Amino acid sequence: MAGGIKQLSKGEILFREGDPSDAMYVIKKGKIAITKAKGNSEIILAELMPGEMLGEMAFFDNKPRSAGAKATVDSEVISLPFAALHAQFKTFPEWLRAMVKTVNSHLRNANQTIKNLQQLNSNETEMFPPHTITCLCGIISLIGFKAGEQKEEGLVIPASMLRNYTIQIFKQPTYKMDRLMEELSKLGYMKVEELGEGRRKITILKHKDLSNFVDWYNEYLFKAEGKRITVEESELTCLKAILYYGNQKTKDDKGMVTISLTEMQNNSMKDLGQVVDVNAPDSLIAKGLLQDKQTLEGNITMAFNIDEVAKLTPFWTLVYHLLKIPPR
Repeated sequence: MAGGIKQLSKGEILFREGDPSDAMYVIKKGKIAITKAKGNSEIILAELMPGEMLGEMAFFDNKPRSAGAKATVDSEVISLPFAALHAQFKTFPEWLRAMVKTVNSHLRNANQTIKNLQQLNSNETEMFPPHTITCLCGIISLIGFKAGEQKEEGLVIPASMLRNYTIQIFKQPTYKMDRLMEELSKLGYMKVEELGEGRRKITILKHKDLSNFVDWYNEYLFKAEGKRITVEESELTCLKAILYYGNQKTKDDKGMVTISLTEMQNNSMKDLGQVVDVNAPDSLIAKGLLQDKQTLEGNITMAFNIDEVAKLTPFWTLVYHLLKIPPR
């Protein structure tokens, strides 16, 4: 196999699981996913960035590829054929060759342990089960408290520490953390910037909100079933509507506001793009999140604690957004 730079289009296979091993690669640009076959589909064990190497473990034992590799975006890799590398390796002192082989053996064992952990988690039917959500969000929040550097745009956290805590301490797969940060970025909680050569700048934009979410959702998950108050995804439209109209009112010293549900029904199509009728809050009233409706001269009103609704609405929005992410 000839060395040099190899161009890969998004989705293109670099090598397949079980292929003969004849080279290692250094990622020059883009992202390469390490994949493992699972039935008729595959799971992603890790996603490697520019500056990282793959395929190096087979240099000493020439075993077939234990996993596949493919580009997740348009990428460039530098191919380093084993034939040329072996010729150079023979010129090393014998003690150095023995040391390198020993280090490689230790790395292979450690790599296999990590892969086993990632495969175990990847057997889940959901990308982000509830307790995985609290764990991964909690890791980000923890690193923010532990090593975050406050900048004008937000709290900048060290990417290397985040990766180490994810894999080594909390035993979570890095591809899930990367996907979580991607989704949190869409919702405005953080920003991830690729700086090249495997470096990333990770900024938490809403550290307090994310930390409060972790505390709230963890408490919710560990409550007895009968004591939980669950907002269904179908009820979020109503919550967002009453929050919209509640923000136009002045709250009292207890955080309570009163809105006209009649006006909400009449104006919601114009203001929010869909009709939210006067009966929409009924299920939330039955759960105790909102107070009972009142009728006076044909006008239906309702009081509620706007601070509580303002907290729950984005939290439940985040929960349902993440629960709907399909596994890869």
